[in-house]
Amino acid sequence: MKMQLRKLYDTYKNILSYIFFGVCTTLVNTVVYWFCAHILDLSIMLSTVSAWILAVLFAYITNRKWVFSSTAKTYDAIIKEVFSFFGCRLATGIVDWSCMFVFVDLLKLHDVTIKFLANMLVIVLNYIASKLIIFKIRE
Repeated sequence: MKMQLRKLYDTYKNILSYIFFGVCTTLVNTVVYWFCAHILDLSIMLSTVSAWILAVLFAYITNRKWVFSSTAKTYDAIIKEVFSFFGCRLATGIVDWSCMFVFVDLLKLHDVTIKFLANMLVIVLNYIASKLIIFKIRE
């Protein structure tokens, strides 16, 4: 039984750690958004952008080190990885911002609920981009 659990863990380690750090990133994003919007009284869009920037920084560090175990070591490889990461996150950030604009600004739905749901979609899109584009094993 213990051996089966270990094999199962080894098979899904990448996805499990991505889920764990994805949840942590979502928490960073949501808490920073809430703090900016409800404590600092910033606009919804400024709060969303601020939350996105801090969440992306957190995600890059955790994804590089613990999720995808990046092998990029040279300056050029790391710069390429950073630009790929931030470029893909910018694309999914636009998805996040669009959700906030449409569902909160236009349709007047609950902001924190929409923020959380938008981030669930963003996590899936980010995993696909990370696996297929950013941290794919280069030969």
